[in-house]
Amino acid sequence: MKAAAFDYHRPANRAEALDMVGSLDNAKFLAGGQSLVAMLNMRYAIVDHLIDLNHVTDLAGIEMTGDRLRLGAMTRQRAVKDDAALAARAPIFAAALDYVGHFQTRNRGTVGGSLGHMDPSAELMALATLMDAEVEVQSKAQTRSLSIADYPMAYMTPAIEMDEMITGVTFALPGEGHGWGFHEHAQRHGDFAICGVAALMELAGGTISRTAITVFGIGMAPQRARAAEDMLASQTPGDDLYRAAADALDDLDYTTDAMASAAYRRRLAGVLTRRALADAARRAGGDRR
Repeated sequence: MKAAAFDYHRPANRAEALDMVGSLDNAKFLAGGQSLVAMLNMRYAIVDHLIDLNHVTDLAGIEMTGDRLRLGAMTRQRAVKDDAALAARAPIFAAALDYVGHFQTRNRGTVGGSLGHMDPSAELMALATLMDAEVEVQSKAQTRSLSIADYPMAYMTPAIEMDEMITGVTFALPGEGHGWGFHEHAQRHGDFAICGVAALMELAGGTISRTAITVFGIGMAPQRARAAEDMLASQTPGDDLYRAAADALDDLDYTTDAMASAAYRRRLAGVLTRRALADAARRAGGDRR
């Protein structure tokens, strides 16, 4: 199949892009095109107007200030993966992005495109959930910020208006010396995750001072494992503790689809949580491998 007919627009700057999306009916933004173009070709998505953002240069960029990381919406996924300063400060970004498609798609795929598409298996959405991100959106009338907890409205549907554009996302980075773990299971490398787990851990005096755990690929959107996080607080890391945390994932929502049953995803979530926590504790203890 091929895409239905549409009008192509190429704004030179942000103001032009916002004018277009505010005045044109049934318009979509084109970022890297790694998801939208396939959906257009299969006619899962049909638009009257396609607005190409690839010449809006001020939408790209990586900025770290203190414990905050801001990624511009048009920042390429490869640029995030290859950023040396970010890899030193928060290595989980490079590790997670290694699972995003293949290097060809990462060369084109963007941060904002992934967030806008909002696939429940998307690694960038998982990291945004893990680090309590704020998504910046802009229209001609206003600029606003959405907590990642309020961002998903429905399956693959973010809570943004038709005349709004994602301009960036800000992550709350973990403390210096934190540990991290990232594991996902897919049928083949580069396929959509059937289940994945991302974890951060900070230690103080040999006990856990802070943990964040996100499970993704299991439902409508990535989910924080709050019950597991709470039970880990002030505990000494160890295999028995990780098993107990893995047992505390029953309150998450698991979906059955063509790829896997809810029961299989629940089992995977437990296995991957144990692995991610063990890695996070090891790295927080000084082993940075």
